[in-house]
Amino acid sequence: MITALAARHRAMTLAALPLAAAPLLVAAPARAAARPAAGPSGVVAKSALLYDVTDDATAWSRAADTERPIASITKVMTALVVLHEGGLGRKITIRRKYLTYAKKHDGSTAGLHAGDRLTARELLSALLLPSGCDAAYALADTYGPGKARFVAKMNDAARELGLDHTTYANFDGLPWPTATSTRSTARDQVRLAGYAMDDGTFRATVARRTYRLARTRTHHAYTWTNTNRLLGSYKGAIGIKTGTTDAAGYSLMFAARRDGRTFTGIVLNSSTTDERARFTDAARMLDWAFGATDAYRVPPAPTNTTTD
Repeated sequence: MITALAARHRAMTLAALPLAAAPLLVAAPARAAARPAAGPSGVVAKSALLYDVTDDATAWSRAADTERPIASITKVMTALVVLHEGGLGRKITIRRKYLTYAKKHDGSTAGLHAGDRLTARELLSALLLPSGCDAAYALADTYGPGKARFVAKMNDAARELGLDHTTYANFDGLPWPTATSTRSTARDQVRLAGYAMDDGTFRATVARRTYRLARTRTHHAYTWTNTNRLLGSYKGAIGIKTGTTDAAGYSLMFAARRDGRTFTGIVLNSSTTDERARFTDAARMLDWAFGATDAYRVPPAPTNTTTD
């Protein structure tokens, strides 16, 4: 399934955190501004890693190999499995059990309507922007087929990609069967970010601030707003995915590009009470990397059915 993607990176080591050589991510090298050797200040995340894509090196990390729950950052692998299986034009009927599931687990949703028929490509936006657990179930049920088979594909993909400290218990990162059943490390997840950003459809999707679908004969109208508030508020931000549960805290996988340099990173459990902390952490890490001094303020939360 993802063998071809893994083969392109097989010669690189896990410690080196290889990221994909995607045109959007890799630009002509430019001299980075001088930055303090000690690392970024004020970052409160329990685990974090910042990767310099341009120089192919880890810029800074904290507890990068400690396994932690990753909440809805799980959906990056969900999307990657779907993308590599293909058939994004296939129509998927939204079943009531997808909506009931999200409500039962108090998961974030895309506000899908039972009976609507949406393409897999459209459901990827519903998955990655408002972090829809209803969309995640629809995709897993279709591409498994069935939940168990789809999760098995996720774990197979993790092994193929060398994510040796990553375990997926479900397709959306919700805390079942336990709060820590789905877990990974900052190092594994930044590596996964590189593989995901190698896919043009994934890159374009996670870079969108908003995605709108007009009403048709087969589905309702939808407007999905990205939960990643770095987009449009932090200069150069290009993705990637938020995640939140009580056990995982407020977490964020992110990427930004400025002046020919690209950085990808993650913060895991920036806070369990302040949902803005993950964005502030990411901005502080990126400011340090880019040598920026602009003051960053987290913008208000988007209006979605629920936030993640």
